[in-house]
Amino acid sequence: MPDADRVLKQLGPQPLMMVLSGPSGVGKDAVLSRIRELGYPQHIVVTATTRAMRPMETNGVDYIFLDQDAFDKKVTDHEFLEWAEVYGNFYGVPKDQVREAIASGQDVIIKADVQGAATIKKLNPHGVFVFLAPPSFDELEQRLRIRKTEAQIDLDRRLETARDEMQQLPLFDYVVVNADGALDDAVAALESIIQAERWRFPRRTLSL
Repeated sequence: MPDADRVLKQLGPQPLMMVLSGPSGVGKDAVLSRIRELGYPQHIVVTATTRAMRPMETNGVDYIFLDQDAFDKKVTDHEFLEWAEVYGNFYGVPKDQVREAIASGQDVIIKADVQGAATIKKLNPHGVFVFLAPPSFDELEQRLRIRKTEAQIDLDRRLETARDEMQQLPLFDYVVVNADGALDDAVAALESIIQAERWRFPRRTLSL
């Protein structure tokens, strides 16, 4: 049995690193935007990318938009927790944002594709890994078609990738369904996970 004094010293909230993943079009950006709007205290890491900025996006808020040379330099300087090429564009999770937030006692949420989540889990298996899922695959396809940000060939590739990603659920600790018209329910589920995990015993130990 563990010593009671030692156990009591470990009780109390500790900062968490949550990795939110899921297929393209499932609504990861919408969920994170809603978390910001509601004023929750987590630090949401802004991913760096080489893809072109879309209408209504803001540099430094939605993504950190970089040209290829600037992105490559950050890779060379080991400034990313993980990085990958996805559909012809590069994405990276800045280490400094994660480290600074954790050091200040703030919970962190990282958005990553399934490939990126797997990479992060190898480096930090004690993070909290959440898969954001659609109510059905047909609904996911409909969302991607309505979005109209991809050519047909790219849409078909994303759907094929999504089918493969849905097979990776054992990688994750939790699954949250993001249904149409129920964005706040998905946000509430994530916040419930965070609150429960902050009091988990024994503690998850991060290595950054």
